[in-house]
Amino acid sequence: MVATPVLCVRRLSKTFPGQRALADVDLDVEPGEIRALVGQNGCGKSTLIKALAGFHEPDAGSEVTVAGKPLAFGDPTSADAAGLRFVHQDLGLVAALDAVDNLALGHGYETGRLGLIRWRRERARAREALQELGYEFEISRPVGGLAASERTAVAVARALSRHSTPPRVLVLDEPTANLPAAEADRLFALVRSVRDAGVAVIFVSHHLEEVFGLCDTVTVLRDGRLVTTRPTAGLTESDLVELMIGRRLAQYDVPPAETAHQGDVVLDVRGLATAVLGGLDLSVRAGEVVGFAGITGSGREELALALFGGRPRTGVVTIGDRTVPQLRPDLAVQYGMGLVPAERHANAAFLDADLQENVVVASPAAFARRGLLRRGRERSDVARWLERLNVRPSGTQRAMSTLSGGNQQKVVLARWLRRQPHVLVLDEPTQGVDVGAKAEIHALVDQAAADGAAVVVVSTDHDELARLCGRVLVLAGGRVVAELHHADLHADRITAAAVGHTLRSAS
Repeated sequence: MVATPVLCVRRLSKTFPGQRALADVDLDVEPGEIRALVGQNGCGKSTLIKALAGFHEPDAGSEVTVAGKPLAFGDPTSADAAGLRFVHQDLGLVAALDAVDNLALGHGYETGRLGLIRWRRERARAREALQELGYEFEISRPVGGLAASERTAVAVARALSRHSTPPRVLVLDEPTANLPAAEADRLFALVRSVRDAGVAVIFVSHHLEEVFGLCDTVTVLRDGRLVTTRPTAGLTESDLVELMIGRRLAQYDVPPAETAHQGDVVLDVRGLATAVLGGLDLSVRAGEVVGFAGITGSGREELALALFGGRPRTGVVTIGDRTVPQLRPDLAVQYGMGLVPAERHANAAFLDADLQENVVVASPAAFARRGLLRRGRERSDVARWLERLNVRPSGTQRAMSTLSGGNQQKVVLARWLRRQPHVLVLDEPTQGVDVGAKAEIHALVDQAAADGAAVVVVSTDHDELARLCGRVLVLAGGRVVAELHHADLHADRITAAAVGHTLRSAS
């Protein structure tokens, strides 16, 4: 007997000025099903989710029903009342508030007859909601101090709150983007418990191993259109990549040949220390790509900003023969360093500015003459770089906010590559990026090294480190505990070095 779909989408379309983001998409999701939603950046996934959430109003003729009842478009309260719940990639939590307060966001607190908050009942309800998901931690702690998986659990618990109608569909948008492997496994157990309770789950991810390991079925979008919906059983990763990008690539991300000859030392680091890092020494030569791995709290998260001067530190960072003082990223840029940070929206992308402004912000005077900016030449140069990096949709005057995550990342890369940096520091360079854009970004990193840059890659994606790097340093407790070279570079070896050291230290 076939179950009745809890979510039915028919002919869902959305047109923006100059772009049709969705075109006649149909979708059925059953109760207790985990449905993957995949596709390249810009394929329409975010537009579909925002239409369901009431943020976008679809084109005329679109229809959506939840549990058999029509969904009112353009109204987030209607989506919530229908039982559609969303956990977005940024989680929407207030770091300074505790779990109780964050769970109350959006629907308020329970109050007594005098309007006073019933704190005891609110705390008990918060503990119960988290325990149902398999989590127990001190709920009075600010969520900013929780582990990444615990913060995600708070966001999921809030989404599953029964303050109005029971939850029927939970949409998770890139929930593992900031999670190390061990915490991601804990999240998957949480998702399965939600499914077992009869709630349908739509799981958006660029990590194909998550799609096959967690999801029952997969829906593929390409260029705003539905390609297919089918069970994950019987599909291979190559099959899914072909469905996503429209062509079969036998080797869509080929590792570069091992570089036999490298140049002089360009980046030299001695005794680099932060609140977590405990005295790092590092030398990187021109044309070399060096990676850093480590679990959360190992010091990995602090390294890139410390090198760039964006975090208090001690020690000496030298580019060529110039020393970069702490807290002077302006001098790091002047001396030839570029940084692509992990938190793109917070630290790199100017979403309200256009692409030209985003690209030239690191070198605004490059096309100035006698105090006057030659805007035509600047625009032509930016357009050339956007074309070279295959930024889509292109257009120097297009707002950064209109681009997908992968294309925004390529714009940030263009900002630094056009400066021909001596040192390029990349922190989670392909986080939240689809397989096609990931391969393109990897090729750009290869080319930067071939052009003579010393490249440092900090990543929780161990396959990425194995693909890009000639050697990888593994951090634990703020110190280097292992160094792997080209012949030993494999994702499993990197993981074993990072996790194995931690387990040995704890035993």
